[in-house]
Amino acid sequence: MSSLTMADAALKRKRVARKRLVNGAQNGVWFLVVCALAFAVMLPFIWMIVTSLKSPTEVFAYPPTWIPKEFQWSNYVEMWNKAPFGRYFMNSAIVAICVTIGQLTSCVLAAFAFARMEFKGKNVMFMIFLSTTMISSQVTLVPTYLVMRTLNWIDSYQALIVPFLANGFGVFMLRQSFRTIPKELEEAAKLDGCSRFRFLWQILIPLSKPILASQALFAFMGNWNSYQWPLIITNQDSMRTLQIGLRYFVSGEGSTQWGIYMAAALVVTLPVIIIYFLVQKTFVESMASTGLKDI
Repeated sequence: MSSLTMADAALKRKRVARKRLVNGAQNGVWFLVVCALAFAVMLPFIWMIVTSLKSPTEVFAYPPTWIPKEFQWSNYVEMWNKAPFGRYFMNSAIVAICVTIGQLTSCVLAAFAFARMEFKGKNVMFMIFLSTTMISSQVTLVPTYLVMRTLNWIDSYQALIVPFLANGFGVFMLRQSFRTIPKELEEAAKLDGCSRFRFLWQILIPLSKPILASQALFAFMGNWNSYQWPLIITNQDSMRTLQIGLRYFVSGEGSTQWGIYMAAALVVTLPVIIIYFLVQKTFVESMASTGLKDI
């Protein structure tokens, strides 16, 4: 009997060892696949960085070189001096930061009303509000421009900022996040004399930091990379944003200085990458743990 027990135990150990080996092999294969995909995604950025440090003759050299023979740091100096890049950078920063703050403020207040307050026609109003996310921005482009012209806001920060201070999708995300907070928590806060605004500021917002970080990232990226609206609403060079400013580095008839252009593109990309790394932890947490309740 003992010999059978020992044989069963040995067989069980072999099965466990085989299962661990198979799981290890599968994990190794998936790790290699993920590394290959990550490299494929990073390859254009690596090439952009390398090209920004090349001379014009080396950009189109064949076979292509990954490490420049001589690092052309002067490309960044020329990029900054060739156009009013500092002004473009400041305009984009002002617009992106103001819109991000405005969207967070408006979305938090609207989401709190739709999620935690009771009033007549709330669900109908929310559905109407949510339906605005289905309207393409190109459809509202002309009416918005006419409003800006009527207000005499052409070539102004107001025209670049005010139309984007509210966002339907942001309200939806925050509303769903606020609905996951137990009502008992709000009732206990009220018993302690906590007002609605204090409950929102001191309890709901701290508990919703991941989703707020996600909304802030989306808002900043969307306005930092905006091209169509700034192109239409601005005429003066002093009000152009970075995305419009990049066009100044592209010349016709194949005379574009790609080293300088890639240096400018890298400078434009860096703020978004830095902000993503700053909110990466909370952003991933929101994607992994935030559940959406039924509307």
